[in-house]
Amino acid sequence: MSYKKEGTFVVHVNKNENDTWQGQVTWADKDEKLSFRSAMELMSIIDAALNTEEE
Repeated sequence: MSYKKEGTFVVHVNKNENDTWQGQVTWADKDEKLSFRSAMELMSIIDAALNTEEE
């Protein structure tokens, strides 16, 4: 059975350099904060968070 996982993420973009974003993302559901150096890295962080096993 397949289902979609959901999460709430707060994205704070500090600057736009080299045609991409840099900043912090907070996973509100777990109160975890990570920095990212590109929009692609941001998407990777969110994807990994939603694909983690539930504890």
